[in-house]
Amino acid sequence: MFGKMISDMMIKPGKSPVFETPDQYNLDYENVTFKTDDGISLSGWLVKGGTDKVIIQSHFGVQCSRSGFTVKGKGMMEKSLWNKDIPFLKQVKYLSQAGYSVLLYDMRNHGESEQCGWITWGKDERKDILAAINYVANHPDYKNADIGLLSICMGQAASTFAFGMEPEMKQFKNLKTMISVQPLTYDYFVANMGLPMFLVNSGSKYSKNRRNTDLTGDSFLPYVKDISVPTLVIQNTNDPMTDLNMVKQYYNDLTVEKKMLWLDLEKKRAAAYDWLGKNPEPIVEWFDTHMN
Repeated sequence: MFGKMISDMMIKPGKSPVFETPDQYNLDYENVTFKTDDGISLSGWLVKGGTDKVIIQSHFGVQCSRSGFTVKGKGMMEKSLWNKDIPFLKQVKYLSQAGYSVLLYDMRNHGESEQCGWITWGKDERKDILAAINYVANHPDYKNADIGLLSICMGQAASTFAFGMEPEMKQFKNLKTMISVQPLTYDYFVANMGLPMFLVNSGSKYSKNRRNTDLTGDSFLPYVKDISVPTLVIQNTNDPMTDLNMVKQYYNDLTVEKKMLWLDLEKKRAAAYDWLGKNPEPIVEWFDTHMN
């Protein structure tokens, strides 16, 4: 019973509704769908700004969708992340005003995308980021556009796995840069939740044996060296769900042009996600510097 409960908390789909739409922000957009190379159908929005530069936003996992995080219907663990909604359309608004088009999509098992099993904290979701880049690169209006990645938590894990495990990533000549928001491996996240080890072990065993999902060894850290574009790393120094030495390792292992932005925010994991929608200057400046 405990094993299933912990496994559900960590990898079960269905906790991430799409709770806002771009028209509520007076944004010009279209609904889009596209498929991954393993046949999973993904849903998203293409918000229209300029045609020469496109940002692909990848959200964090389990409790989040393309529209962001909502506290409605969440249990105590999820509510501890933040006590109010975090609309990701806030940063889409300022990026659009700065001349960027933005593709937001729901990763598999999130939002309105296809449910196909269990959330893998980035390893399988790497195919989703690859599909999103392919969608933009082959779009008739954006085939010559520069592409930037705004990759948040599990979204950055998926991006990092993609750089390391998908050779096609090296073929995207227009992929110019990435912003990596709060890299987090599963083991540090669970360790800092304060759960007794017998619960952690029970959940990991249940996930592996009953759901064929191994969450004990699939860290993206070995693939950081394969990231091939300039990368800005953003991290709240007061984040209680991570290990800052792991974040420093992520940054140190980058072999590309890089910058570290440390934030001094509230002692909650999602404080940095909320910050993202309210502080356009460092985000737009980084993308402007590396795109077109």
